[in-house]
Amino acid sequence: MTLKTTPLNAAHRAMGAKMVDFGGWDMPVNYGSQIEEHHQVRNDCGMFDVCHMRVVDAKGEGVRAFLRYLLANNADKITVPGKALYSAMLRPNGGVIDDLIIYFMTESWFRIVVNAGTADKDIAWMKEQAAVHAPNLTITSRDDLAMVAIQGPNARAKVWEVLPQTQAVTEGLVNFQAADCGEYFVARTGYTGEDGFEVMLPKEKVEAFWYALNKVGVKPIGLGARDTLRLEAGMNLYGQDMDETVGPLESGLAWTVDLKSERDFIGKAALLAKPPTQKLIGLVLLDRGVLRGHQKVVTPQGDGEITSGSFSPTLEKSIALARVPNGVQIGDTVQVAIRDKMLAAQVVKYPFARNGKSCL
Repeated sequence: MTLKTTPLNAAHRAMGAKMVDFGGWDMPVNYGSQIEEHHQVRNDCGMFDVCHMRVVDAKGEGVRAFLRYLLANNADKITVPGKALYSAMLRPNGGVIDDLIIYFMTESWFRIVVNAGTADKDIAWMKEQAAVHAPNLTITSRDDLAMVAIQGPNARAKVWEVLPQTQAVTEGLVNFQAADCGEYFVARTGYTGEDGFEVMLPKEKVEAFWYALNKVGVKPIGLGARDTLRLEAGMNLYGQDMDETVGPLESGLAWTVDLKSERDFIGKAALLAKPPTQKLIGLVLLDRGVLRGHQKVVTPQGDGEITSGSFSPTLEKSIALARVPNGVQIGDTVQVAIRDKMLAAQVVKYPFARNGKSCL
């Protein structure tokens, strides 16, 4: 199988990246030290190739009403142009098709960003639902656009060095808000628990943008550090912390599901009919070892499983997200099966770290 490549593939190789197969994409896992890359983002700033993510534009009359029905979170919450909303898109049985971000631009234009591995499935589902519920809408995969995430306490200042024409429009953005700056669509969003921008731009301009950022001191960051950063920030990864076999309420996403309003949405009836018996919690390992996905978690209330686990460079401890029975409480000590040993871990409230420091 030939791996898919982003427009930055040659740049990664020129910068000495170690490349790996990431869901069918040829992507950089690191450019040297994963730990150093992690600290670089927490303490200064770094840039990530997220061109494999898919930008989708939903346009036409009634697009808000369609998204109100399509998504578990309520599109009516975003009324300021550029404001973003995080949501899950569900199957009728309540399983998570994908987690995504929508941006309200105008009453006839919402921009959606979906995960790389689920993009084709997501777009097919959106079009299938639109054909029934909003036949006049156009749902367009913006394959002409690339995306770079610049994250860390100094990230925004570095972007303004490279794109000074965007500063006036973007310096007033609050978290989870974007601005359409012509060729550049700049969003104050990210996947690291740090401040920064995600910049969408024409594919043919992304390599020059990448090198320009590097020239002003922004270092490239691979998937390895991206994973430890998002885990410390308590952010779910599709395919690990949730998928079509589990619902959002047992995946730590209750805050993204609007069950209070009267509106119906795909999956609502299933969520109401079957309250969750499990929940997502944070774990910090008390013994020596490393928490990893799929390790068994043993509790007095029954067994659970780690969904994402790793060593936390910020905390210098092993941390994890785990799905466990509802009765497990913050502060409890549980046992994790690591190889042939049972090791103690404490249940904590995540996020573990954000904005450069521990949250515990």
